[in-house]
This record gives sequence, structure tokens and C-alpha cells, in this order.
Amino acid sequence: MTRVVAYIGLGSNLAHPRRQLARALTRLARMPRTRIVAVSRNFVTAPIGAEGAQPDYINAVAALSTAFSPHALLARLLAVERRHGRRRPRDSRRKLARSLDLDLLLYGRVRMRSPSLELPHPRMHERAFVLRPLVDVAPAAAIPGHGLASRLARGLRDQRIAVTRRHVVH
Repeated sequence: MTRVVAYIGLGSNLAHPRRQLARALTRLARMPRTRIVAVSRNFVTAPIGAEGAQPDYINAVAALSTAFSPHALLARLLAVERRHGRRRPRDSRRKLARSLDLDLLLYGRVRMRSPSLELPHPRMHERAFVLRPLVDVAPAAAIPGHGLASRLARGLRDQRIAVTRRHVVH
């Protein structure tokens, strides 16, 4: 069984965000054919491009060793979101507050584009709330087509982000 390291972005700004992330990590740890390799510290970040006022987000990144294909892993992530009360509207409203957001950021060095999944995650190279936790968990991480995450993160100092505390997965 071939395993790949995938990086998952976690975010929440509703319904006790730190607790949402901790519970999501527990669910990820219980997924078959998958194990958590590392988890970043939590970061508090300002909403980007939100319509109207929103609370700050808590963000993190988890590194998973998985035997799932990218699409199968994404399906599992969406199922975890649904268990946390996340509903993804079919229309174009994207910048809504959310109880839980799980994004498949990187899947090894795979580059792909399908109607349901793009790897690496689009625009991740422009977002401090993704790059800082990614560098925290994988300092040498590179984003295919864009370069080192640490270099890209240095260029985003205008985006408000601060460390909170580390997740603990048992």
C-alpha cells in the first residue's frame, strides 16, 4: 500500500474554534489508512475578503500519512466538515464564517486540476493563514509551481496572524 504525505489546512471562526479544530484532529486521527504525522501550532488570523464583520479565525495545518487517493481523502475531509455542521452553499458565496473548514492543501508533489479538486490548493501561496502553519509543521515545504512556503510567507507580512497554542492529539 503506497502512502503519501498530505497537508490539511484547518480553520474555524464559529462555535468555539479551538475546540472545533481539536475535535476535527481527533476525527482525522481515527480515519482508516491514515495517521497524523504532525500538527502545527494554532494561529489566530483576520478574515480575508469576508463580506461583513466576522470573528477572527483559528487556523492550523496537519500533516497526514495516507493511503487514500486525493479525491477519496477530500471526500473524507468533507464528511468531517459536515459532522461539524458545515454546509457548503452551491452558489458563489465563499467568504462566509464557518464552524470548520478542512482544505486539502498538498498531496505529495501532485499537481492536478479537476472539477472538484485542485492541487496544490489554489491561492494557498497568497495566504499567511495557510503558509505560516504549513511552515510551522514542515519548515522545508515547497508548493509545486510556486517555491518554498517559508519564502512565500515572508512576503505576506501585511496579513495579520499570531501564534496561539499547540494542538495535542492523543
